[in-house]
Order: sequence, then C-alpha cells, then structure tokens
Amino acid sequence: MKNLTIAGRIGKDAETRSTSKDTVTNFNVAVDRFKKDDGPLWVKVTLWGTRGEKLAQYLTKGKTVSVSGEMDLESYTNKNDEVVTQVILNANQVTLLGGGEKTNAKTREAGDEDEADGTRGEDDVI
Repeated sequence: MKNLTIAGRIGKDAETRSTSKDTVTNFNVAVDRFKKDDGPLWVKVTLWGTRGEKLAQYLTKGKTVSVSGEMDLESYTNKNDEVVTQVILNANQVTLLGGGEKTNAKTREAGDEDEADGTRGEDDVI
C-alpha cells in the first residue's frame, strides 16, 4: 500500500456524484514544488461515501487542506496525443487548514454529527 499525505490549496469546489453503489466526492489539490518555476503538482483527491457528501460544502476553491490516503497513478492520453500520468489520492483523512476566506484554521471529523449547531471545534479532524 502506498500511503501519501499532502498539503495544498483546492483548485475548484468539490463535486459530489452518485454511482450505482455509493457516492463519490472529487476535488483537486495544488501542491507546491521545490522549484517554483515548475508550477504546482495537481493531485486528484477522491473521497467515498457520506463523509464526502458532508464535507463538500467546506471543500471550496482556495481553501488549504491536508489530505492523507492511498496513492494511485492514472494515465490517459490528452488532446495532443501525449500520455499524461496523474496522481490520485483515495482519501481517508481530510483536514481543513483554512484559506479561501477569513477563518481560523479549523478541522472536523468526517461524518461527525455531534455538534447540532454545525460549528467546528479547533481540535476536530476530518
């Protein structure tokens, strides 16, 4: 198993869709490289089930997140007939670090519904 933890900014709002067996939430994270001239490494993040549905409203463009999970590689041919390999991260933990709007760094347990008012505590983990 290839585990990976990344931190970066979300490129666009998360999208949730239903499959025949479950729901899946996808979003892309830009991870800075050592050489700024190379541009960011884009990682496609996949989050399965109700956790993704509940978190999608918080996974918006510009937010800084930390994501841990199992890494995979996906290859495809682009419009220019070039083979492109993309990093896919099947998330098992997502932590909101802030950004995108003026908020404190807060995180939340994925699927944790014990806070009826919808607020998140400082020590909660997604």
